[in-house]
Amino acid sequence: MKQQFTQFSLNRSLVIILVAFLALGACKSKKKVVAAPAPPAPVEQVSPPPAPVEAKRSAEEMAVENLENAFNGVANASSVNAANQSIQQALGMFSNQETPILIVIHEENSIKDYDEPTTIKKYLDYLKDTKKNLNYISDIRLDANGKVSELELRRK
Repeated sequence: MKQQFTQFSLNRSLVIILVAFLALGACKSKKKVVAAPAPPAPVEQVSPPPAPVEAKRSAEEMAVENLENAFNGVANASSVNAANQSIQQALGMFSNQETPILIVIHEENSIKDYDEPTTIKKYLDYLKDTKKNLNYISDIRLDANGKVSELELRRK
């Protein structure tokens, strides 16, 4: 019986010692990594990127932005008087009140189908009445004075 007890105790002790060595071995390897870090890699001196230069916007881009704001202003006007005032400001951006507005309703293989042509005055009145701006500017043409001479719209 004593032999079984000592053998059991010996086996148990060996298992405990083995587990302890494994645990200590794992801890030591982590400590070595922390204690002796690899030498830092040579760092290249990178100059900071130059400050972004604001790109000059073309006259068409500025006109599109102004017109989109004007169209939204007419559609979202709080009163009829405010809408009429916005319409008068928007008309100042066009060569005349009869400037053609083309609304693309379908395009396939670079062939465009347009809704019935209208004028800027009629289109702005339409925005005032519906209070919805459902189109965006897809093409714009400016005259020599920088005023809009033709406008092409598409459905949003």
